[in-house]
Order: sequence, then C-alpha cells, then structure tokens
Amino acid sequence: MVLYKLEDFEPSYQESFDGHDIKGLGVYTQGTDEKVGTVSDVLVDEEGHFRYLVVDLGFWIFGKKVLLPIGRARIDYNVDRVYTIGLTREQAEDLPEFNERQTLDYDYEERVRGVYRQPTDYNLGVGVDPLAPLDPLATPVAAPLPTTPTYAPDSYTYENEPALYGLNEQDHQTLKLYEERLIATKRRQKTGEVTIGKRVETDTARVAVPVERERVVIERVTPADAGKAVSGREADFREGEVARIEIHEETPDVRKEAFLREEVRVTKVVDQDTVETQETVRREELDVNSTNLPIEER
Repeated sequence: MVLYKLEDFEPSYQESFDGHDIKGLGVYTQGTDEKVGTVSDVLVDEEGHFRYLVVDLGFWIFGKKVLLPIGRARIDYNVDRVYTIGLTREQAEDLPEFNERQTLDYDYEERVRGVYRQPTDYNLGVGVDPLAPLDPLATPVAAPLPTTPTYAPDSYTYENEPALYGLNEQDHQTLKLYEERLIATKRRQKTGEVTIGKRVETDTARVAVPVERERVVIERVTPADAGKAVSGREADFREGEVARIEIHEETPDVRKEAFLREEVRVTKVVDQDTVETQETVRREELDVNSTNLPIEER
C-alpha cells in the first residue's frame, strides 16, 4: 500500500474543500479540549482516500511528528480544529516518529496501528463513541474493549479496521459535482532520422615536376693554327688515353600527405509552433427539487 502526500497526489486539493486547507489546523483532544499539536500534512492512498493526518506534536512533544489515522480524527471547519479520539500523551510518546525521508511500509504502519490498538480510557469504556456526532463537550459513552487483530501484509486492507480508517458518513455527507477538463500534454515521437557519415573517394591527381638530364656533346673544331708544325716533345702520342665525364639526371620523387580540407558541423534547430485541438467535455450541475420546501443554498 503506497501512500502519497495530499498535495503531491492532487495539487488543487483545496478546491474540494471550498478553499479550506486542512494543513495548519490545530489538533485537540476530544473531551478535555487540550491542544495536541498542528496538522502538518495529509497522507492518502492510491485512490485518494484520507488515511493519516501528520501531526506536529509541538505542544506535547517538541519536534516530533506522528501519524493520526483518519478514523481517530474529527474535522470541524467551523472552529478550524481537528479533534482526536482516544489519543493520550502516553500513546503519543509511544508512536514512532514520522520522517518524510523514510519509506512507509507495512511494518511501520503496524507499529502505528499497534499503539492505537492499545487499551486506553477511550476503548475501556470512558471515552466517546467514534460514530457519534462531533461534540467536544459530549458525555463519554461506553465502548467495548477491542481485541488485538491479526493480519498479514499481503491481505491487509484499511477497510479491515474502520475504527482507525473509517469516516462517519452520517455526519459527513457530501455530494460532489465533477467536471471534465482538457489536460494538454505533449508526446515526443520520432519523425525521421538523418544519417551523416564519411566515405572515401579516389581520384587521379597530376603534378608537373621539372627535371634535368645531362648529356655529353662532342664537338670537333679546327683550331686556328691547324697545320702548324709542333716539336716532338709537344706531340705526345699516348695510346689508350681516356677522358671520363659523369652524366646525371633528375627523377621525380612524389609522396602523399594529408591536409584538413573542411569541417562539417551538425546541429539541430527546434522550431516552435502552436497546435490547437478541441474535445467535448462534460460538467455536472446541481438539480434541486425543492417544491414548497424551505431550502437555503449557500
């Protein structure tokens, strides 16, 4: 059984109470009219039913918050008070402290219920009848001594103990009028996908490289003094005399090197638009059949 804070379960809960806020109401003992503390919050179940009032026991036990089952509380908006039934200071001291950061499980609630099940002046026969109309000054009436029930976590429901969680329908008859409202939400859905990747293409690149090649040019010329006699020493006849000349040429040496060509930046741009839709909603109106009857509407 999961419990929620009233404001988390229904943020506009005050509309159901004609603007009244149950939080902040003073909590008093019924009969003795002694102030116990203040309502700091309300816990409801998954269907929105009130299950506990969170009471700050600042007047009894400073700094301690406890849970008060709704069946042990009577709310009187005429005086802005909540009256407890059968809650004693001893019970308040025995109740486990309520911590908002702590998970409320079955074992914790059983500790709370166990304290309220303990015999008190209320259930020993000198308290008040929980089904009687709210009257802080009413004369106590006899009530039977309850026996300690035995339940299992997987089968327990709040309806098992109406003395703790039941509401006095006789004194709290309410006719609720409902209306439908359009609640607009947005659903994000995928409309497509853009895939951006890279592929490698090949091409033939050409580059012109100027190169040099050496060649030997043999030129025979007739000297100006051709036919002139020379001496025997000057005419040196040598067989096998060789002149050597090295010949070079340049060859292209081409290598590949990578360079950054460009950057591609991919971003998404959100375009906003307003879409209007309409739907038929229903609303309940009050139909009072009061022929010749004295009825006052407030």
